[in-house]
Amino acid sequence: PSHQRVAMRVPMVPPSLLLALSLLSPWGSAAGSCPPRCVCASNLLSCSQANLSTVPAPLPRFTAVLDLSHNNVTRLRADWAPARLPHLHALLLSHNGLAFVSTEAFAHVPRLRHLDLSSNRLRTLDENLFSDLGELEVLLLYNNEIATVDRTAFENLGRLRKLYLGQNRIARFPLELLREGTRLPQLALLDLSANRLRAVPAGELQALPAWLRDRLYLHNNPLACDCLLFQLLDRGRRRHLSAVEDFQDELRCFLPGATALVKILELAGKPPLNCSKAREAVLEAHLGDSVTLGCDSRWQGVRSRHWVTPGGERVLGDGGNGSVVLLANGSLQLRALRPEDAGTYSCWVAGPLLNETLYVELLVHNFTLHGPHDTLNTAYTTLVGCILSVVLVLIYLYLTPCRCCCCRGTEKPPAPRDDSINSSVLSTTPNHAGGTGEPCGSHVASGAGTGQNGRFKGGGTPPVPARQGPKAQRKVSDPDSVSSVFSDTPIVV
Repeated sequence: PSHQRVAMRVPMVPPSLLLALSLLSPWGSAAGSCPPRCVCASNLLSCSQANLSTVPAPLPRFTAVLDLSHNNVTRLRADWAPARLPHLHALLLSHNGLAFVSTEAFAHVPRLRHLDLSSNRLRTLDENLFSDLGELEVLLLYNNEIATVDRTAFENLGRLRKLYLGQNRIARFPLELLREGTRLPQLALLDLSANRLRAVPAGELQALPAWLRDRLYLHNNPLACDCLLFQLLDRGRRRHLSAVEDFQDELRCFLPGATALVKILELAGKPPLNCSKAREAVLEAHLGDSVTLGCDSRWQGVRSRHWVTPGGERVLGDGGNGSVVLLANGSLQLRALRPEDAGTYSCWVAGPLLNETLYVELLVHNFTLHGPHDTLNTAYTTLVGCILSVVLVLIYLYLTPCRCCCCRGTEKPPAPRDDSINSSVLSTTPNHAGGTGEPCGSHVASGAGTGQNGRFKGGGTPPVPARQGPKAQRKVSDPDSVSSVFSDTPIVV
């Protein structure tokens, strides 16, 4: 009877309901079973530390996360997933001694977003290795033996945001990964730390957006010391970029002829390079030019931004009859520069976490450069002025007409000249007469030196008059004459 009472308490379950419950169970017979030595929970499949040498098969079709880390899977062939796994978005294969990955290994997992191949023995990244992973966002390849990276290895990874290549043997900086509009347009983090890089393209890296430079890790590389590299990292330190600020002690380089590493951020003013600190955001231009001031914020996904001119005016759109334009990317464009446009401009950024203020100093040179009305630049004007000055001096020395032909005999001789400093270099009275100051036509020299018409002979010398008092006339060759053509009196051109 008791047994009969229990049976009466258990309700009858329809067969259709039992079938529905079996279909809802992830590990029911209709969908497959959990592989041996693995732990299954919902759509997660963990086979970590199971001493596996191959990927277990068959894998349930609904698997979303597959953890195969800390095993002995040394080769990942194309048939490791014979059937398509449309829901798999995370594959963990770290610490496996993995040395080979087929170029077709990811053909059946196109929805993969997170791939961990770290801490293995990979040596090369072959052509189009990850080209089937169009939705991949995070790729971990650190702590391998990678020395060769094919230029097309990361082709078609249009959504990749984080790429970890640290602790490998890479000797060439893969700049093609960072150039805007190329293979990785959404890349926001690139870890190249602890590799074998000896040089980096500092000039091109400085042109990258600050939000990308903030996540470019270069520490623990045997870099050669260079002032451009110092200025690149010095700007990052002043901007508080985490890739620089958090690894200041690990950012080291080799000086020429030295064997010990020195800290890159301590190169300022030290021999033999004597690097100078970088000037933050200084732009030079000329009158009439058009320039664009960039708002180099380290925040990605900026909500809003605006500019403030040196005069304190806030720029939200077009202004100044179209001479000041706020572009869609947040930059400020100035057209037809004027002298009053010079000064310090401020860009106010509202980031996703914090706000940021950036300053750009604009220097406007007060002359045009290759303008349509340019005729003389400064150097040419100076040269022409010097030539004209020399020509005028030569004209004065050799072409000044003598007043003898137009002198009158009855003209009253001028008073004796004193040693006044007011004698002009452009005086019309030549300083070649004797001591009387008379015109050359009214003075007749006597003695052996005279010839016809009272003129001097070719080899004669004029007589020397006797001194008459303390203010006697100076001799012809007196070097102290203030009427000398080399006087300090300026020549007016």
